[in-house]
Amino acid sequence: MIDHIKIAVSDFARSKAFYVAALAPIGYQLLMEVPGELTGGQDAAGFGVPPKPDFWIGAGGPNVPPIHVAFRVSSRALVDAFYAAAMSAGATDNGPPGLRLHYHPNYYGAFVRDPDGHNIEAVCHDAE
Repeated sequence: MIDHIKIAVSDFARSKAFYVAALAPIGYQLLMEVPGELTGGQDAAGFGVPPKPDFWIGAGGPNVPPIHVAFRVSSRALVDAFYAAAMSAGATDNGPPGLRLHYHPNYYGAFVRDPDGHNIEAVCHDAE
């Protein structure tokens, strides 16, 4: 099982604000911040559903190539809400909410690019 993942971002404050807004509709919150002096030089922020962060961003040069992270949600409405919030927070569209039948009949996802070009997705695998 994966316990957590961390991606690198070029503008920590901008990315932190982006993820606070984009992930709020799916229940993710900023749960922890760790200053660079404790991480070896890079500020870090952890997001998740309380009580534990499982998605982290860290200051530094962004990952090259960009990373793809998919958040599983429990309804198609949450996929839609994620997409709307992310776009309002400055994301770039990488695939609006909809069925992706090439994966399976109930794969309903939305894809956005964060400020560093990471492909961030919300996906629901349940029938409507």
